[in-house]
Amino acid sequence: MAQESSGPAGIVTRGLAGLIDLGVVLLLMGSVYVGFAFVRLLFSPQSFTFSEPGIFLSTTAFLGVSVAYLTTCWATTGRTVGSLVMGLRVITSGHRLVRWPLAFIRAVLCVLFAFGLLWSAVDRRRRSLQDIVLRTEVVYDWRQDPDLVAPHGGEHA
Repeated sequence: MAQESSGPAGIVTRGLAGLIDLGVVLLLMGSVYVGFAFVRLLFSPQSFTFSEPGIFLSTTAFLGVSVAYLTTCWATTGRTVGSLVMGLRVITSGHRLVRWPLAFIRAVLCVLFAFGLLWSAVDRRRRSLQDIVLRTEVVYDWRQDPDLVAPHGGEHA
């Protein structure tokens, strides 16, 4: 049987989830690159060469894909792939899923100011700077249904 929500997640679990999510974002970017290369190959097979994306395009794509990925995951289920693997969920201080605007702002802050996540290592409630500013939490939650997000201790809100 799945465990109930059981308190704030620590820096190690968050870090491992973040590394998994980084891999997902890089896989998504690689898939898009291969897809574009395949389309170019279909339309001009004789003159096809792999393109070398510039640093500006690569950085912009990385930031955009990261923000889109995090926003979508947090607003729909409260979980990214890394969070799912590690049993985590992002919720509001009212123990609800974050809404789209808040998920977007949190994603931008987490991508652009990732160092703020390190604050969860010293905060007694294990909150990152983003969590403090936006009143969100990252909690251990192994349940599959995002509608069952409940306060700590397993009581449904």
